[in-house]
Amino acid sequence: MFQSNQIPHCRYCKNRRPRLFQVRTMPVNIQDAKSRLRKRIRALLSEMPVAQREAAADRARALLAAQAAWRKAQSILFYAPQPEELDLWPLVNDALAAGKTVALPRFEAGTNQYVACRIENLAREIQRGKFGIREPNEACAIIPLDRVDLVLAPGVAFDSRGRRLGRGRGFYDRLLALARGAVCGVAFDEQIVAEIPVEPHDTRVNCILTPKQWIEV
Repeated sequence: MFQSNQIPHCRYCKNRRPRLFQVRTMPVNIQDAKSRLRKRIRALLSEMPVAQREAAADRARALLAAQAAWRKAQSILFYAPQPEELDLWPLVNDALAAGKTVALPRFEAGTNQYVACRIENLAREIQRGKFGIREPNEACAIIPLDRVDLVLAPGVAFDSRGRRLGRGRGFYDRLLALARGAVCGVAFDEQIVAEIPVEPHDTRVNCILTPKQWIEV
């Protein structure tokens, strides 16, 4: 026996250093962690003045247009921005004018998922979809995502490893899982965090565009 003030040691260790015992911690609830992060980021974005959002979007569009990924892409999947998302919408007409193939997500009620659909005229081919988001009408043809060179993907938050936090419904994760070209996350700088909690079904992006930086993952 040893006294309470003595440190036990392994009899096989010549240097008689104390053994180290690993303390097991309870696993973090990923869903709770995601919910807390969504709440924090949305609070930050809600405090951002409209003028600041618009100036940030101008810088982001200019930065994206200067990238080789944008210049080389012959086909691009855009997104219709919601109020809290970085607005790249003016680049849709720029891409069309440059002769690029342009697509937008459209919700398919029958499969409960989004598909990429080609658009050629914003004035005639855009409608309000199931969630009030602008999307291509039924006349627009579906484009296989494995034929799209560049996918622009919004998100609630991103980290430098390319991990993306979505809205929680999984629609974009299922859409992005089909992409074979470059996937670019799009966000305000305030949406870039140290680490995103992830689950097996979560997809990653290849690069991230913010108003101030282009991050290659």
